[in-house]
Amino acid sequence: MLAVLHIENIAVIEKADIEFTQGLNVLTGETGAGKSIVIDAIGAVLGERTSRELIRTGADNALVTAVFCDLPSLPWFEENGIWPDEDGYLLIMRRISTDGKNICRVNGCPATVSQLKALGREILNIHGQHDSLQMFDETYQLKFIDGFGGISTEEYLKCYSEYREILDEIESLSMDEAEKERRKDILTFQIGELERADLKAGEDEELEARRSFLKDAAKRMDCVEQAYLAFSGDEHTDGIYAAIMGAEHILTSGSLDGIGEYGETLIESVTDLRQNAADILERLRDLKDELEFSPEEYDEIETRLDLIRRLSRKYGGSIPEMLKYLEKCRTELDNIEYASDRLEKLNRQLEAKEAECQKLAIELSEKRKAAALRLKERILDELRQLDMPKVRLDIVFTEKPMDSKGIDAVSFEMSTNPGENLRPINKIASGGELSRIMLALKTVLAENDEIGTLIFDEVDSGVSGKAAQKVGAKLRKVAKHRQVISVTHLPQVAACADTHLKISKNTDGARTVIKVTNLSRLERIDEVARIISGEKITEASRRHAEEMIDMAAKS
Repeated sequence: MLAVLHIENIAVIEKADIEFTQGLNVLTGETGAGKSIVIDAIGAVLGERTSRELIRTGADNALVTAVFCDLPSLPWFEENGIWPDEDGYLLIMRRISTDGKNICRVNGCPATVSQLKALGREILNIHGQHDSLQMFDETYQLKFIDGFGGISTEEYLKCYSEYREILDEIESLSMDEAEKERRKDILTFQIGELERADLKAGEDEELEARRSFLKDAAKRMDCVEQAYLAFSGDEHTDGIYAAIMGAEHILTSGSLDGIGEYGETLIESVTDLRQNAADILERLRDLKDELEFSPEEYDEIETRLDLIRRLSRKYGGSIPEMLKYLEKCRTELDNIEYASDRLEKLNRQLEAKEAECQKLAIELSEKRKAAALRLKERILDELRQLDMPKVRLDIVFTEKPMDSKGIDAVSFEMSTNPGENLRPINKIASGGELSRIMLALKTVLAENDEIGTLIFDEVDSGVSGKAAQKVGAKLRKVAKHRQVISVTHLPQVAACADTHLKISKNTDGARTVIKVTNLSRLERIDEVARIISGEKITEASRRHAEEMIDMAAKS
């Protein structure tokens, strides 16, 4: 259940701490005091969509934290690796900034807004006046039935998705003959152009590197040529190598014999020098051969790079992308050329898949109709308890073309007065009747889930008198098995509270300040009396309020 809610800078609420209890928690206060803002804050901390306008004027950010306790083992905990602490408490925090950023945490661990929303669905349900509009929506009506009956649509949805994939492929292959021939011509030309180019992954990079090298090849070649001539010489001049070799020959002729070790060392040094010179000469010769090129090579590289650039503008920014496009064109051309065979095969698959979907859709429809009968009786039973004993209700099924929801079109139809024909709910129900119908429906659906907290935001709107008393009794009954938080303007509902919270608004001259008070018994009597009689509380209204509270406590 929701134990504590802390709010900072949400709308007109500067700061508020609200403690909730098990049972029925009622929020009352003057119109505009901020009751629904509290519900908005709960929605925000559980990942509901918010806007920057929710932040209090003048503040940089808004903060909501909520403490939950006594939670069952939820799938969300296992999926996200975050659990309540050792005392069973779960702290959820969301900070909303004016720049649109959100900071979310669950028990101190960072979380996303979508994670909060997923968690919120498992621990709390908020029902507001707008929920009545869902009664008119076929999609929601089917969800009500599926939820009540515990009906899974997963197998049907998987089958229908596969059916749609086959149908989409058939549509993509189905084109008139003229369009088919035009497309074949385009694809054939593009494939031929790319195949003639014979592109290789990475060749553009290699060509760019070779072209860059060849740009300065003449200068490099001249440098190496001069160095080579200096070592090798020519027909007119001996080179360095010949000079060193001549010196070696002279020194080894025997003229230095008799001068000992110094002469031998000198000869060795000259011999080493001659060998190094020979090595350098060999390396210069190799480099000269390597640097040799023809102007035709440079032109060929430029031509090839121009072709690659031209093709890249048409078929993709890089060679891998162009090769990928080529493969795509080949596949498409094959599909067109063999479309007849492929279409024949797909149509057989479609026929089989459609039959499978129809079978599953019929089974789904039968389950829904059986669940709808039970749901109708349960809703009627709840409505009788909510002072609508003569109401008639039917859930009407009509078959429609198969779609992702199945083959069922559903309409909740009712008659609230004897002698009237059954008609769609939105055609005959008043606001108060819609509120009670929604309360009855939510009460029935809540029996089938494990959500521990239900919030009703003025779901009793338009209800008064005896019906209001019944609504209060129903909320109190539901609250015996789970926590209920209800925003109300009805004294009959307020009188049924286990915990009564009053939202009051005051102005300090410059700013509006919201205060949340957990009322004592005497304060409750005054608040219920205020709701009964308005601003001026009389002794009669106070006695009436006390009587209502005492009667509710005995129920």
